[in-house]
Amino acid sequence: MDFLEIAKSRYSVRDYKSKKVEPEKLEKILQAAHAAPTAANLQPVRLIVVQEDEGISKVGKAANIYGAPLAIIVCSEHERAWTRPFDGKKTTDIDASILTDHMMLEATELGLGSVWICYFKPDIIREEFKLPDTLEPVNILAIGYGDGSPADPERHGVQRISMDELVSYEKL
Repeated sequence: MDFLEIAKSRYSVRDYKSKKVEPEKLEKILQAAHAAPTAANLQPVRLIVVQEDEGISKVGKAANIYGAPLAIIVCSEHERAWTRPFDGKKTTDIDASILTDHMMLEATELGLGSVWICYFKPDIIREEFKLPDTLEPVNILAIGYGDGSPADPERHGVQRISMDELVSYEKL
């Protein structure tokens, strides 16, 4: 698959088979995160891979992961993140988002489904996984084999704003 095919094929999976993600596929997903760029290459993102029943149960106290057999908790270290000097903007969420997107697209290429979860209780994640105060849970990526029909890769033509609305060009 070329990149655009992968991007169009990816969709939010909210129903998973119980089949575990193979270790070699998980490794490729983590390698995709490792290859992701971060601002000033400061790499302030940390990942917690959760795939054992006890850990999945802990994540389930904070979020609905739709029966996924694998969850990756994406965290940021604020002290390590680059800060834009003009307005103090920290890039923690941006860096975490880039890693998450790389993982989602790699999962898609491997025939896995995923859903990016921001609707979760961070205090429960902090408590259940004993996160230090320096780590902020930013999102949870649920991954596994989708149980259902995949979304139509051509859906973007009707589900997205038009290209004319999305893109503007500078006027000379």
